[in-house]
Amino acid sequence: MGSVERIASKFRDEGLRMTPQRQVVFEILQASDAHPSAEAVHAEARKKFPSLSLRTVYQTLHDLERLGEVQLLELGTGQARFDPGVERAHHHLVCERCGRVDDLFAELPSLELDAEASRGYRVNRAEVVFRGLCQSCREGTDASA
Repeated sequence: MGSVERIASKFRDEGLRMTPQRQVVFEILQASDAHPSAEAVHAEARKKFPSLSLRTVYQTLHDLERLGEVQLLELGTGQARFDPGVERAHHHLVCERCGRVDDLFAELPSLELDAEASRGYRVNRAEVVFRGLCQSCREGTDASA
């Protein structure tokens, strides 16, 4: 994710209002490496803006996704997660117990689909998700606490 100033400029260029509430959402994402859910961003942002609605957070996150500043992740953790680390291609590790999500920077062999396997799809990108238990869960402590 780019700098808060650059993202604010992109919002303005798109005709979107730049508000202090949106700026705090940007700042929370910048400071996080946890791939937060909208609800987690909302909870953190409400510390500064108690009346901030979850709808505003969702709208801001989806605007960021549309502008290519975050990636929406559907990882089977029960909530959509948002990844601000879009500058460098990567995969994800997901803890099956606590739902923790970490980036995985690993070179994987190229995967080519032939016409039959692709069923007529034109594939633009692929994601690999590795599932298991994070170190905290393996050691009996909850990583999400």
